[in-house]
Parts: sequence; structure tokens; C-alpha cells
Amino acid sequence: MLELLWLVPTIPLIGFLILTLTQGKLPEVPAGVVGAGSIGLAFLIAALAGIDFLHRDIPFYSQTLWTWMSVGSFKAGFTLYLDGVSLVMMFIITGIGFLIHVYATGYMHDDPSFSRFFSYMNLFVAAMLILVLGDNLLLLFMGWEGVGLCSYLLIGFWYTDEYNGYCARKAFVVTRVGDASMALGLFLLFQSVGTLNIQDAVHVAQTQWASGGSLATAVTLLLLGGAVGKSAQLPLQTWLPDAMAGPTPISALIHAATMVTAGVYLIARTHGLYELAPDVQFLVGLIGGITLLMAGFTALTQSDIKKVLAFSTVSQIGYMFLGLGVGAWSSAIFHLMTHAFFKALLFLTAGSVILAMHHEQNIFKMGGLWKDLKWSHALFLIGTLALVAIFPFAGYWSKEEILASALTSERGFILWVMGVAGAFMTGLYSFRLYFLVFHGKKTHDGHEVMGLHLQGPLVVLAFLSIIGGFIHIPVDKVFGEAHEEHHIPLVYTLVMLGLPLLGVLTAYLVFIKGIIDTNKLAGSGLGAALHRFWFTQWGMDWLYDRVFVFPYVGLAKLNRRDFIDAFYNGLAKLVLILHGLVSDTQTGQLRWYALTMISGVLLLVSIGVLL
Repeated sequence: MLELLWLVPTIPLIGFLILTLTQGKLPEVPAGVVGAGSIGLAFLIAALAGIDFLHRDIPFYSQTLWTWMSVGSFKAGFTLYLDGVSLVMMFIITGIGFLIHVYATGYMHDDPSFSRFFSYMNLFVAAMLILVLGDNLLLLFMGWEGVGLCSYLLIGFWYTDEYNGYCARKAFVVTRVGDASMALGLFLLFQSVGTLNIQDAVHVAQTQWASGGSLATAVTLLLLGGAVGKSAQLPLQTWLPDAMAGPTPISALIHAATMVTAGVYLIARTHGLYELAPDVQFLVGLIGGITLLMAGFTALTQSDIKKVLAFSTVSQIGYMFLGLGVGAWSSAIFHLMTHAFFKALLFLTAGSVILAMHHEQNIFKMGGLWKDLKWSHALFLIGTLALVAIFPFAGYWSKEEILASALTSERGFILWVMGVAGAFMTGLYSFRLYFLVFHGKKTHDGHEVMGLHLQGPLVVLAFLSIIGGFIHIPVDKVFGEAHEEHHIPLVYTLVMLGLPLLGVLTAYLVFIKGIIDTNKLAGSGLGAALHRFWFTQWGMDWLYDRVFVFPYVGLAKLNRRDFIDAFYNGLAKLVLILHGLVSDTQTGQLRWYALTMISGVLLLVSIGVLL
């Protein structure tokens, strides 16, 4: 069945072509069958190919479809590469993607652009599959850019609202900054090792580059620029919360199964390069630690249910970067998988709540919904417990591995401190959201929106959020790691177990018992300033406006007439003037032509005599 691997990205691409070429004229049912069915079929083939791969017990499988480019000594094939890491990513993309597609058939019911929505979704999945299955960095980059295009199309899906268009442009521009950095990294890597095949490039680099050398540092820093852009980490994290402008299934797909995991995958896939640049690798962990704390404080101030979940994604990706930074490659991919389970569950359940509340997203206009939305309440609670990493839910096992690896690594103690502080914040902001939505004072009635296509995927995701921590992922051989138990002092274990619970308890005391008047606190001088600072993502957009946007706009205003265009416009006007002068000499009178010719001959003779 491994020979059918090429069908995994091809089938979603065919679904995209069918939905696009029919120009949105397909009725809703067949459009949904094509949209969701193509991903379901891709998942089935991925499962069969994956089982065959594991049964053969081989380190990798490579399938060359054709030679894509051949220029001089450079060759890039359209080659798919399957190993433990790409296998896990393929399962997440097609499996979670299929559940999200099925849910979307109910969520997008009666939308006039139903078919267009699923065409974008299919293309998104196809691009992500090419990204993770490509055996060379050029093919990976093609999928990388395809994902960026689809994110723009999907975030701005409801384009008649000007704000949605702004959010889509912001996501596109900010991630392009990271993509430019990544492209430069690929140029430098190719110039140095002579290939963009991932395995060959890493092998050559490990044999030729000096550990900690300038070349290894430069390449990994440039690739890191691309990773922080796609995975919304400091300093390019500002696009992700605005991506909530798209429909909720898009939020789930971006946050759980596709786009934001791309940066984590890139660093894990090229881990051999980062091992040659230990300072950059530590920087990866430091970026993750700082980002997860910043996102935690910001999530604590949000009032939009989807934005709270968006900042929780930024925070959880921070944990993955933290794991990558301490060399816990397997643990980072493990957390990527468990996060896909509970984050898809949380977003899709939030979508059910939004539907039940007639598209209301302000959590302060909810409250006491557990009686009206018992089904959504139970599912949301499961996802929240997994997010907070409460034992024995899925998030506990992967996050505990990352924190234990940080604690036992050479320079990881400061990262461990950041991680456990972030664990407290996760418990606090997650249960703040849960208590404000489902408990407390009831403000509006809600009506559960039921249906197998809406509830079925949530049940599967809830089950995975509970047992996902017990799934063994076959990535140890890829990273050369032997799975081992971390023996850490009991006090540290208790801290890792207790701080999330302390965050939950604090949320209960503040938002249910009301021991602190949060409105009064947020209205005080210092409290108001902190609330505003955290709410605006620690002033990052404000900073970028003043450092980049406003100076650029100012220069554009100064150069409103565009001096470069003025030069060329002036040249064109000069040519027109000269043309007019020459045209005036064409009088049609023979004596004038004769006089002109004689004068020209005399001028030439005079010049010849004088020279």
C-alpha cells in the first residue's frame, strides 16, 4: 500500500479542482461530499500506507513521481518521503482535517459560498501534505507558500466585511516576512552544501560544518525566521489572533492540524542543523518560553471566545518550541499531536456554542450555559482539562515530557521555570473562559445545535483528548533518541502537577467565588494600564506601527508624486516635444526639403574640413 502514498496529497487536490472548476454551482450536499469525502479518502489511504510502513519496519520510504527541476548540477524531484515524523504529521493533517471538514458541512450550512469554502479547505490540506511529505526543501517550500495562500483566502473568506480583508492581509504580510527569511536560509544552505534534499543537506552539513560556526548559525537563524512566522511565535505572532476573522472550522484547521504546526515541523525535520548551532537551538527554546508567557497573560484579558483559544494556541506552540530548544524533538512532536486533538475539540465546541448563541462570541454575554448546552459543556470541559494538562488527559503526558526534558538539560532550568509559570497561567485563563461561559450568572438562553455531522467529530476528538497521551508515536529512530524515563526530584514533579491545579483554583476563587473584583481591579490606574498592555499583545502592534508602518506611510506621502516616475514621465514628455519639433519640419514643400538637404551636406562638409 506504500505505493499509493502519492494519492494522499493528490486526492484533496482533485477535490479542490472539482469544486473550483464547477464555479460554486454544485449543490450543498455534493459539494460537502466532495469536500469532506476527499479528505476522508486521503485519510483512509494514509492509514493503509502507514500500517504498511510500520509493518515493514523500515527507516523511511521514498517515492519519486517525476523530476521537477534540473538546472546544471541542481536537481529537485517531486519526491515524497515518509518516515516516523512525516507519518505522524500525515495522520494529524488528514485525520483531524477530516473531522473538521465533516463538522464544517454542518457549520457552513446555507452559506452562499459553501462550495468555495470547501475548495479552499481542500487546497489547504493538499498544500500542508506536500509540505510534510516533500523530501527536499524546495518542495517543502512550495507547500509552505501554498499554506500561506490558503490562510489568506480562508481568513478573508467573508470578504464583504472590510475587517476580514484586513485580517487576511495582515496574516499574509506578517508570514511573508518569515518566508523571506526562510528563502534566504535555503539559498545559503544550497550554496554551502550543494543540495536541498533534506537528508543529504543535513548529512553534508554535519560532516563539513564546524559546530557553533557562523555558517550553521546563519542558516538556522534564517530558517528560524520562517518557523516563527508560520507558527506565530515572537516576534511574528501578531497575525494569529486576527486570523479568528475566518469561520470557526478554519480556526480549528489552522490551529490544530495545519499552518501553525509547520514551523515546529521545519525545525524538527532539520534538527541535525540546529544541533550544529547550540546557541540558536537554545534561542528556539527561549523564544518559546517568552511567547508562551506573553500569550498566557494576553489570553487572560480577552473577551472573544475564539481569541482566548487563539492565544492558547500561541502559548502551546511555545511549549513545542521550548521542547525543540532543549533537544526534546520527540516530545515536541508528541505535544504537537496531543495539542491537535484538544485544540480542534475546543475550537469546534466553541463553534457549537457560537451557533447556539446566534453567533455571539463575547464571553461576558454568555454565562450559566451548562444547563442549556450540556453536551457542549461536557466536551468543552474535556478539551479544557487536556489543555491545562490535568492528569491523565492527553496534554499532561506531552507537556510533562517537555518540562522534564527542560529540567534535565544543560541550560534548560530557566526554560523549565518559564514552562511551569506558563502552566499556572494556562490553568488560570482556560478555566476563566470555562467558568465565564458555562457557569456564573446566566445572561442569555442558548439552544444546543445537534446533528451527527456536528457532534460526531467532537466525540472522536474528546476521546482522543482523553487517551491521546497513551499513543506511541514512531519518531525515536528519526531523531536517534531512545525513549527513557526522566528521573527528577519529587519536589519538581509536585510543582509540575500542582501549578496547573493552582491556576484552576485561582480561576474558581476569582471568577466563581468573586474574592477579587476584577472589574474594579481592571479599572484602577495600574490595573487598567496592565490590562490594556496585555490586551494589546504587549503593545506589539503598536510597536510595529511606529517602527515600520508609520515611517513607510510617511515616506509614501512625501513621495506622493514618485520622483522615479517623474523622471520617466519627464523623459516621455521630452520625446513628445522633440517629436513635435521634427514633425513641424514636414511641410510638404519641395524647396524646403532641398534647402534642408543642401544645409545638411554643407554642415557635414564643414565638419569634415574642420576635423
